[in-house]
Amino acid sequence: MSDKKNPSNKLDRTSFISRSVLTLFGLVLAGNSISSNTGIKSQKKTTSNNKTAGGNSKIAGKHAELSILNSKPWNAETPPHLLDDKITPADRIFVRNNGKVPENIDVENWTLTIEGESAEKTKTYTLAELKSNFKQYSYQLTLECGGNGRKEFTPAAKGNQWSTGAIACPKWTGIRLKDVLNDVGVKSNAVYIGYYGKDVHLNGDPDKVVISRGVPIKKALEDEALIAWAVNDNDLPLMNGYPLRLVFGGWPASTSGKWLHKISIRDKVHDGPKMDGYSYRIPKYPVAPGTKVPEEDMKIIEVMPVKSLITHPKTGAKVKGRKSFEVRGHAWAGDLSIKEMHISIDYGATWRKCVLDPAINKNAWQQWRIQVALPEKGYHEIWSRATDSEGIMQPMVLPAWNPKGYLNNACHRIATKCV
Repeated sequence: MSDKKNPSNKLDRTSFISRSVLTLFGLVLAGNSISSNTGIKSQKKTTSNNKTAGGNSKIAGKHAELSILNSKPWNAETPPHLLDDKITPADRIFVRNNGKVPENIDVENWTLTIEGESAEKTKTYTLAELKSNFKQYSYQLTLECGGNGRKEFTPAAKGNQWSTGAIACPKWTGIRLKDVLNDVGVKSNAVYIGYYGKDVHLNGDPDKVVISRGVPIKKALEDEALIAWAVNDNDLPLMNGYPLRLVFGGWPASTSGKWLHKISIRDKVHDGPKMDGYSYRIPKYPVAPGTKVPEEDMKIIEVMPVKSLITHPKTGAKVKGRKSFEVRGHAWAGDLSIKEMHISIDYGATWRKCVLDPAINKNAWQQWRIQVALPEKGYHEIWSRATDSEGIMQPMVLPAWNPKGYLNNACHRIATKCV
């Protein structure tokens, strides 16, 4: 058998759980300091020499505890405990880039051009014209990288090894994309829109497009589809697309183009870089882990799946005695809403229903909370499981394997120890 010849490729869920539990247990046994008077202790932060705990240099404008996965191009995720706010602070929004961040940005002369086979005309707007000629809107919209959770798949998938932190839900301000498209005129044969940004290819070629993705015209015409220039009432961070970007909440963040300067209204599915091959695609049918899937059997990822995150307590927390403490976090479900939220403290044997807040608007995450007391001393895990408005629940184990490690929405788990 091939598993015997190459034990490292063994597809064993039990082994996966054992490795995960041991990792979490190591966190619990690490040095701890009391962070509050709730009886919960949290893991010590070990940073030095202007670096994060992972040993990586800081990113300007971003929280020092973001975990840097890559610096060429910049990619960094946010630890769950830093995502506890209802509205994600700008310095805690994850960074997902495919090329170099543009330099020497001239905001005064920044323009956006709308064109394409299905555009009634080609029209160019200055940033000032966009702000003055169209009604402005603000929405809290969830952006999540399609590869969030990739590091848990076995066999491992190529790409940035995201854990759980490629997710954010700040308040975005801008104008509705549909208002600009309608100003230009959309032909009846329109199928898709594709964006173009000013990020620079890693090889430095100014004429080579780094990434050019998009969404079906139906998504582009939704009220919540924004051309945004502000986050949390301030300019966009440079790393997140300053001075102009698209925002499509509930879909892979790669559809929300940064450093936006052109949108093409297409009469077919957009065919820019990162729209074909295996990029942001999954198999059209279930496959066994490790299967080589032909390109023609891959399909584009659209709506993101139901998912939840525990933001408090921090994994590795120590709880004194049987004292009650609050467990809380967020849940989201692509274009849908969350209907119910549950947590388990006994590895999924039983589930407890949480208090769940409604979403502030479509495509925003929802907050949940519950009071918990651990039953006895020792190691415990807390699991979270969301159910969307159509009754679909998060799986307790990894979802279907795919070659690029997309759409991992397994229950989030944290480690605690009752002392």
